[in-house]
Amino acid sequence: MMRILLLVLASLCLPFLAHADNLQPILQDHQKVIAKPSRKTVAPAFEALVASGLPSIPEFLQTWQDKGVYTRKSDGFFFYGSKSDGAIQFIDIDTGAALTNVDEKAFKQIKPNGGVRKAIAAALVPFGLSDPDLNRRRDAVQAIAQNMTAAQLPQLRASIDGETDPALRARKVQLSNYLAARFDQNPPDRIAAINAMARDLSVEGRAVLSQILETELVVSETLPSTNVAKRLAVGTDLSSEEAYALLVTHQGLPARLLQNDIRLALEAHIENAQVGGVPIHNLNETEKRLNAYDRLAENNLVPARITDTDITTALQTYGLYQVYIEPNAEITEAAKAAQTSVQTRVGVNQFFDLSLDAISLASIYFLAAVGLAITFGVMGVINMAHGEFIMMGAYTGYVVQQIVPDYTIALMIAFPLAFFVTFGAGVAMERLVIRWLYNRPLETLLATFGVSIALQQLAKNIFGTQARPLTSPAWLDGAWIINDVVQISYIRIAIFVLALLFLGLLLFILNKTRLGLEVRAVTQNPRMAASMGINPDRIKMMTFGLGSGIAGIAGVAIGLFAKVTSEMGSDYIVQSFMTVVVGGVGNVWGTLAGAVMIGTFQKGVEWLNPSNTLAAQTYMILFIILFIQFRPKGIIALKGRAAGD
Repeated sequence: MMRILLLVLASLCLPFLAHADNLQPILQDHQKVIAKPSRKTVAPAFEALVASGLPSIPEFLQTWQDKGVYTRKSDGFFFYGSKSDGAIQFIDIDTGAALTNVDEKAFKQIKPNGGVRKAIAAALVPFGLSDPDLNRRRDAVQAIAQNMTAAQLPQLRASIDGETDPALRARKVQLSNYLAARFDQNPPDRIAAINAMARDLSVEGRAVLSQILETELVVSETLPSTNVAKRLAVGTDLSSEEAYALLVTHQGLPARLLQNDIRLALEAHIENAQVGGVPIHNLNETEKRLNAYDRLAENNLVPARITDTDITTALQTYGLYQVYIEPNAEITEAAKAAQTSVQTRVGVNQFFDLSLDAISLASIYFLAAVGLAITFGVMGVINMAHGEFIMMGAYTGYVVQQIVPDYTIALMIAFPLAFFVTFGAGVAMERLVIRWLYNRPLETLLATFGVSIALQQLAKNIFGTQARPLTSPAWLDGAWIINDVVQISYIRIAIFVLALLFLGLLLFILNKTRLGLEVRAVTQNPRMAASMGINPDRIKMMTFGLGSGIAGIAGVAIGLFAKVTSEMGSDYIVQSFMTVVVGGVGNVWGTLAGAVMIGTFQKGVEWLNPSNTLAAQTYMILFIILFIQFRPKGIIALKGRAAGD
């Protein structure tokens, strides 16, 4: 008898056990919603699927999102479908068995729209946090970062201990701290999470603190009993008109009438050429119009007018308060302290980031100007074609990259080749043009200006007018990100290193080689140098070639981040001359100092007025004009001939 009873109970429980272990019954409970899903109606189905805890739920959600779920038209059952050899293979969702001898027309594919697919992705997040696939875990964490909710906190915390990837584990800990700061039910734990964010400079962290400190406006006759942030002061935080407008919105006080409203009301009550006993020909003055309107109001013909006295009384009666949405004052105080600390750190890091930008710009100006500084200092030649040597170097790099596909090897070839090409062009220009015009600065300026125009036109004829790409190697892509505030591109770092190398190389040449000794001798006193057996003409030729070659190398470096066109030299010739004049003619250290000063000043002005870079150029020129008035020989002046000049 007992055996029979057990068999009966087992048969009665069998359907419920099948329902608990299988996915299909749950899907049938929400068949209409899943078969024709919409973002507004699909939420109960998601809740039921997630609450079931079945291991097959992630696979179903992922397949549903990928439009791989089909429903059988006859009974509404769901199946997986995958195309193979042009035919669709239907698979049972619970058993995984493939259906045979079926008609494809008997099934209908479920195609969720974009909104439903986003909702499915959100439902997949708890499963993705512990997925064996690292990419899926990353996607789940990214989904949490994009839309943080309180329900995600326990799921995220539970996945941290089992996380094997160090970077993803750190990201989970960070997001867990953000969620705890916003949604943890235990106030001490929330405060601890907020305090931990005092050193977090990320945009996400600052956004979390701002959300905790979010306020709403409350209008009250007495001090609200909630967590008050501040009371708005009329005249300081907002004007009386703005304050009264808020009273109208929140308290329903009558709005102040506009002049047009008063005019329309008077027009509507004209009787016998009068309004409120005032002849209409007297209504050309504001005071009389107001008196006429007040008489209509006394007779209850129009609403009473709100006067300045009424506004003052209302503002004395009601207070305007910014109240934290977060009711716990201890939590908001901790968030305010953390936000203040973060803002201070952000300010310090912004200064550091601005300094890096200034150093980067100074490196570019130094590379562009150091060749000009040498030729200008030794020869006293105002070379207006210096920018075109920069352009020639950039185009040399472009041509090399067309021949050599490996960008790293191409750069290794382009730098020395650009030096030799522009060195030769500089020597040719000095022999053919410059040497006939020594000690004639005006003619030299006009001649080199003409050469610059000719070189620009030659470049247009060869390469066209459109910008040509000078691509940096892959290892120079991206930026060195120190934190969310401070970062600098790898190309700028490479140019800074290149500037340091050139600084060291030039100092070695000028101070440790015979050529440098002769250059310094000709710079200080060419007549005395000639009497000692030095050929000033040869030194001038070599110096002009050296300066032009350096400009060519600078052109390759600048072309990696700037547009390579026939006019690109014009963008740097003015800054090069300013750098040389400010630093001190013919002095490498002076050129470096001038580049740092101009780069720092320009970046500082751009930071103060980021929307107008032209203003930075204008202020920089004015600054240099004033600087030259007080120090005409530059920061570091040469001795000898340069001092005499």
